[in-house]
Formats: sequence, C-alpha cells, structure tokens
Amino acid sequence: MHVPSASCVCILAVTLGAPLVAAQTSSPVPAYKLGHSFHGESFDSGPRQKPWEMAGIGDAHFPITTKNPEVQKWFDQGNALLHSFWFYEAERAFRWCLKLEPDNAMAYWGLARAVEEGPRSSSPEVDRAAEFIREAAKRKDRVSERERLFIEASEAEILRDPLLDKDGEVNYEEHSRRYKKVLETLCLRYPDDVEARALLALANMGSSRYGTELIIREILSRQPNHPGAHHYRIHNWDYHQPEQALESCRKYTELVPGIGHAQHMPGHIYSIVGMWHEAAISMDAATRVEKRYMKDSLTFPFNNWNYGHNLNYLSYIQEQLGMPRAAIFNSRQLIDAPLDPKHNGDETYSAHSVGIRSLARALTKYEHWDELLDAKTIPWRDIFLDKINKAYFEARAYLGKGDLQKASKSISEHAALKKDMDKNKDEEEYYATQAQELKGRYALASGETIEGLGLLADAAKREFDMQRGYADPPFYPQALYSSLGEAYLDAKSPMLAAQAFDKALELTHNDLFALSGLVRAYAALGEKAKAEDAMARLLFVGSDADAGLPILQKAKATGITAAPRDSSPAPERNYALTSLERFGPNRWEPYEAPKLDVRDAQGKRVTLEDYRGKNVLLIFYLGTECPHCMRQLHDIGGKKADWERLNTAVLAVSSATPAKNAAAVKEFGDLPVRALSDDKFESARRFHSYDDFEDIELHSTILIDTKGRVYWGQMGGDPFSDTAFLIKQLERMNELRNQEAEVRSENGASNPTLAAR
Repeated sequence: MHVPSASCVCILAVTLGAPLVAAQTSSPVPAYKLGHSFHGESFDSGPRQKPWEMAGIGDAHFPITTKNPEVQKWFDQGNALLHSFWFYEAERAFRWCLKLEPDNAMAYWGLARAVEEGPRSSSPEVDRAAEFIREAAKRKDRVSERERLFIEASEAEILRDPLLDKDGEVNYEEHSRRYKKVLETLCLRYPDDVEARALLALANMGSSRYGTELIIREILSRQPNHPGAHHYRIHNWDYHQPEQALESCRKYTELVPGIGHAQHMPGHIYSIVGMWHEAAISMDAATRVEKRYMKDSLTFPFNNWNYGHNLNYLSYIQEQLGMPRAAIFNSRQLIDAPLDPKHNGDETYSAHSVGIRSLARALTKYEHWDELLDAKTIPWRDIFLDKINKAYFEARAYLGKGDLQKASKSISEHAALKKDMDKNKDEEEYYATQAQELKGRYALASGETIEGLGLLADAAKREFDMQRGYADPPFYPQALYSSLGEAYLDAKSPMLAAQAFDKALELTHNDLFALSGLVRAYAALGEKAKAEDAMARLLFVGSDADAGLPILQKAKATGITAAPRDSSPAPERNYALTSLERFGPNRWEPYEAPKLDVRDAQGKRVTLEDYRGKNVLLIFYLGTECPHCMRQLHDIGGKKADWERLNTAVLAVSSATPAKNAAAVKEFGDLPVRALSDDKFESARRFHSYDDFEDIELHSTILIDTKGRVYWGQMGGDPFSDTAFLIKQLERMNELRNQEAEVRSENGASNPTLAAR
C-alpha cells in the first residue's frame, strides 16, 4: 500500500449502501448482515476466505461419501493438514467442503477435529467442536458404516456425558477411553484403513509408546510416506528413547516441506540428543516457512503461536552453537513484531513474551551486561513474571560487572516480590531457584566461597529437577550446573568442576558451555585424553561460532588441541553451509500491501500510490446501518489531532457507489475521512475483508506503513474499537522506521543484531 509523501494515512474501508446491509429501519439488523455468519457463532471464528491448493503438505487420502470429486480433494487436503497439526488451515479446507456440499457429514467431522484442541482443553474451541460434531451426527445415516464409526468416536470424545461428568468435572480419562474403543473397532473391522490406525496412534502416543510404535510400523508398511505416522512417532519418543524417532525426523521434513510444524518438530528430537546443527536447520526452516505463510495469508506473528515458539527455540539453539549475534537478532524479531491487544494477552507464550525472555537469556549467557542494563534494550512489562525477571537479570548483570552495591539492591528488589507469590503460584519454584542462585552468586562475589558454592549447588539441583522433565527450550535462562562448574574452577577445585559439567551434559547433551568447562577442568587435572575428547566435541558444536567467542577462547587457552568430532547418534549437516532460502525469508517484515483500486466521491480513481510516504490505517466497515461501525468511525474521527500528529490520513472505502459516498460525506461532517468506493468488492477481497464461504462483507482494520507495507491488521465479524491501541501502534511503527533508518546509515545491513531493530 502506498501513501502521499512524508505522512501517515489512516484508510477506513467503508461499505456504505452494501447490498447485504438492510436499509435503516426501526427493526434491528440481523447479525449476519453485520459481518457475522449465517450459520451461527461457530462459524464466526476461524478462516473466512476460500482455500488454495497447498504444496508440500504430504499425502493422506481419506475416502468419504460425496457426489462431488472436488469435495474429496479438499477433504484430503484438510486431513493432511490435521496430521501436521495445522488446524487453522485444515478448518479452511473443511469449510470449503461444506460450501460445495452443505450437508456433508464428514466435512462437519473434519471441522470438529480441526477446532478441538483436545479433550482436556477449556478453550472456547471445545464448544465449537461440540457444535460441529453434533451437526455431523445429524447426518451420519447418510454415510458408510466406516464413516459413521469415525463420527461416533469423536462424539464419545467431544460431547460431554451428564451421567459421566459429575459436579461440573469432566471425566477426561473415560471420554478418551471411549474414543479409543471405537477407533479400535474401526481398525478391526477395516484392516486396511490407515487413517483409523493413524488416529489410534495419535490417541495413544506418549502413554503406550511401544504399542503406538507397533501401530506406526503397521501404517508405514502400507504407506511409507504417511505424514501422520512419521509425525506421531516423533511425538511418541520425545524425551524417552528419542533416537527411535531419528529416521522419521529426516523423512518427515522431506515429505512435508510446506508446513512449519513439520520442520519444527524434528528439532525437538535433535535438541534432546545434542544434534545442534540439525536442530538449527530444523527450527530455522520452520521459522522461514511460517514467515512465508504469514506473508501469503496476510496474517501476523500474533496470529501464529508456532512462530514465536519456533523462533525462541531457534535462538536457544543458536546460543548452543556459539552464535549469540544470530540468537539476539531472532530474539529482537520477536520483540519488534506487531502487537495485538487480544492475542498478546498471554504473558507466557505470546511472541512478544517469549522474545523478552529469549533476549534476556542470550544477553546473560554471553555476558552482554551493559546491553542488558540499558533500559532501551528490553521492554519489561508491569506483570509479575517480568518484575522478577527484571530484578534477576539486572542483579546478574551487576554481579557480572563486579558492582556489588547495585547487585545487592537488585537482589533486594527481587526478594521484595515474594509478597506477591500467593497470586502467582505457577512461578513459585522458578522464583525460588532464582533467589537461591542470586544468594549463591552474591556470596561468591563477596568472598564467601564455601557458603556461595553450597547455595549455588542447591540452586543447580533445583534447576536440573525443574527442567529434566520437559524443556522446549529450557525456560530457565542458564544451566546452573555449568555455572557451578565455573565456580569450582574459580575455587581451584577442577575435580568437582568436572563432576558439575558432566551433570550439565546429562541434562543438555553436547552443551557448548559444559564442554568448554570440561576441557579446562580435565586440563587442570592433567587428564589430557579426556580433555582432548571434550575439545573434539566442543570444536564440532562450535564450528560456526562467532569469531573470538570467549567461551571457546577459554578452552583453547589450555593448549589442548583436537580435530572436531561429532559425538551425536546420527550424521549431521553443517548449519552454516545449509541453504534454507527455499523455505522462506530470514526476517519478518511488513508485507507489501495488496492493490487498493477505488474511486472517490467524484468518481476519480484512488490508489495507495497516492499516499506514498504516509502510514495507513485501513478499515472496512459495513455501512451506516451498522451501529458498531458508525461508533468505530466516530471514535476514530474524534482523534483527528492524533492522526495529524502521527502523519496519518484516514480513508473510507465502501461498496457504495461514488454518488452514495458523496451523500455519506455529509453524514460524516468534519470527520477526517475520505469516502471511497469499492462497489464490486475487489479491494475487499484482496484485503481479506470478504467471506468467500458465505459471500458477505467483513470488518477490517489495517495499518500500513510509509512504504506501503501492511504492518498490522484485524479482520472478522466485528469492527476493531480500540483506538488508543491504534495510536500506540502507529507510534511504534514510526519508531521502528526511524531505527531502521539509523541502522542503514550507520551500519548498512551488515550487522544482524542492529538490523533486527
């Protein structure tokens, strides 16, 4: 999208006089005519645009009863996507099946599977799943016995039984047992049905690992390239005998290159077994696939939980490879990504949240103390987790710089937060470990060696016990047994240091920091062979480390030499030498806006090129008959001074004719709105402000930067009403644009750490 020179443009896409919107009368307007679904609330969420044929998602044919071959095609696409847990896009495919064949029972069954996050979920998606499976059940007399059993299995799992579920408590275990019982019947009655076996493997994975493995082998004997079988094997052996999944890790990424989770999930196995190069390739490819998809689908990091998880994990792996510049770059991508008032509410798992923790982790591991203490580096929030982390990381930085007075103050601030623990029980063990670690480090820095070592040893055990169950990636910022090993080396106790580093390697295989410590500990003990073994492993892991990395230089300073050797359970590629561009871009950036081609009230053609140099806020609304839309417009109009301050133009694009828009301008009065016409919905479709399933218009609010790129957007059945948020986002867009300009003028694009800002 493009805007006139050196200003911001607010575009309000206004659908005045739209044929689907009733004329103003005293009677209320039906909900669907205000952007809501004809079919009820279950269809208000989820995708609203038609699917496209997706490449690289794997093949998983699931024959269903249908009179339309195209329905079977889209059903198979949805089924393949389900096998890789891409539920949102699976829902899109199943919705199109219903568009083509409204009474298809299995399309409803597919929708139920796509939106149901598991029987233990308390998410509203479970209610949608129940509605969908009820619709499937109404139609199950029209399908084959095989399909009926699939529907009845999902009924047993999803629909709550009032006799079974008592006192408001759902008996999840019994629902799951009933579900698997029907699937077992399916497998016995239909011995060639691969999909029934795949669902049974999915239901059993992790709980009956050996039995699940036998089911997976049965599937692969019939269909060696079944994406679900390889995917479920990876989950099945995650954190227990992970080597069992290595062959499927390789196969799954080859079979399903077009889905981020399919690239990501093998990275779990690779990380657990210490194959850090392969883990980096896996996670890097996954983030690139997600970035490409977001660009193609006009969605954002806050719409995509997987993106934040992938990039955080990649940053951690890059830390393990001795690549802090890359790790910091990726952490800042997460922090600088667009925010959203709804989707960023998750204090733990949103992209912004994990970006904050990821950046603090990388800066601490690599002792970037001044950067960590700079108030501009990390946007700490006024929440308990950020408060304890801010105090903790600042104490670590001051201790690292040798400033005990300021460190003591930060430790006291951390201790004072204990009073809020009653309201934050989930963080209790994490906080206690931090507190114990800080006491130990402070004692060591104060010369109280024996006390400090004891406190740090206790903290190391707590951190080890917290993270050995499941850490993807570890949520504690540093492996404390490695820190304890360093403290023992400082205390001239290399034997105890070696034991501590070995313990760290028990938790994290081929850990760069522990291997460096082992080289130094064994060298000090005079055990040259063991030191050389650790050095060989260290040099392989750190083969592409940043130049002059202190943790490597310390090991090399011992004089121990060795040839790099991979000690992992399978051959690895080299991360730095593996081309990943085919998966997508390395960096998230705002997307080039779709074409806006509309007419003003005088019939003159208007495009975004007319607004080049301004940021743009684009709002599609549903006409003067929609009270919510009019309230939105007037709220935005009341912020005229802010739009001018932020160099923002406000445009209103509608499906009304220019003549109707000319009349509407009189209703707007002095609102800072230019009414524009999109009477054939061409621009609305390009901006995803049109429901292809039901042929109705949708609300959209979209921010576009001075270069004509989409930075933020929300589309759906309701208008966006948080004007204060839009103002903050425009301010943030301007700030990021200025930072980009500084980076280019001072450093070009050569420094990835700065370029990320």
